[in-house]
Amino acid sequence: MATMPPHRHAPGLSTRPGGLRRVAHRLLVLVAAAAVGAGVLAAPAYAEPTVDEIEAQIDKQWEQLEPTIEQYNKVRAQLKDNRKKSTDLQKKIEPLALQSELALNRVGDLASRYYMSGPSQDIGALLVSAKPDTLTEQLTVLDRLAAQERKEVEGVLAVRAKYDGQKQKLDALIATQTKQQNELAAKKKQIDGEIKRLEASLPKTTVKTAGCPTINGVVSDKARTAIRTACGKIGKPYVWGATGPNSFDCSGLTQYAYKAAGINLTHHTGDQWHEGKAISRADARPGDLVFFFSDLHHVGLYLGNDQMVHAPRAGKPVQVASINNMPVAGFRRP
Repeated sequence: MATMPPHRHAPGLSTRPGGLRRVAHRLLVLVAAAAVGAGVLAAPAYAEPTVDEIEAQIDKQWEQLEPTIEQYNKVRAQLKDNRKKSTDLQKKIEPLALQSELALNRVGDLASRYYMSGPSQDIGALLVSAKPDTLTEQLTVLDRLAAQERKEVEGVLAVRAKYDGQKQKLDALIATQTKQQNELAAKKKQIDGEIKRLEASLPKTTVKTAGCPTINGVVSDKARTAIRTACGKIGKPYVWGATGPNSFDCSGLTQYAYKAAGINLTHHTGDQWHEGKAISRADARPGDLVFFFSDLHHVGLYLGNDQMVHAPRAGKPVQVASINNMPVAGFRRP
């Protein structure tokens, strides 16, 4: 009977149970390490957004918020105008009231006199004492007296009607203003909340702004004054609804700049668009107003060479920037 050759084992392996367990353990460790390494490599890396990325996100959100701000400016400008009209109207009503009172007093005196003596006694006295050559003249005087009385009464009625009409307008104006004030309070709260939310995501940095470039070309005296005024405010903070001298929003800066030049603009981009002469981009000169977006919710002061000085948004001070960073809607010359 043939004997079987002895079984040979692979080098490094032991037939003992303890040796097998050690080998299996080492294999498990290697597999686990490989799996962990593969997991680390496969997991996506989420890097913190850069300052530029955060700024771009805020700019996008600001495009939606700024129209609300300019609508607020529009309502507030209208409210200011209405308050002036209300004051002027009140000044007109006061003398009307006095005039009405005086007229009523005169008619009251006439009524009291006729109540006591009666017009027939006056007519009788004229007929008895009058000479034939003067009777016609005296009767004419009496007719004029009656006509004057009618005129007094008609005057009182006219004055009272005018007074009542003016008073109704004033009351309606006050009611409208009260409603506007309530709407503004709600809008202001909403805008403040949105701005705080946006500013909370901004990193704390120190921003340095470049000064205005040297202006060359044809520039009017008023435009030169406006440019000098606006450029003198570079670095001042953006505050929505502000018109200077230490903080501005976009239309507040252009209003402030041109006010220094003797030109009054409304604190609202839409109104400023209509308060100037339309200018093509090819004919635009330093000092013109440049508007952005289809709804005209942003404006800057053009400096030439596609540059402007403007108040960008919350978190960004008054600065010089390219007009090509936003869609240009057009130019206007105040």
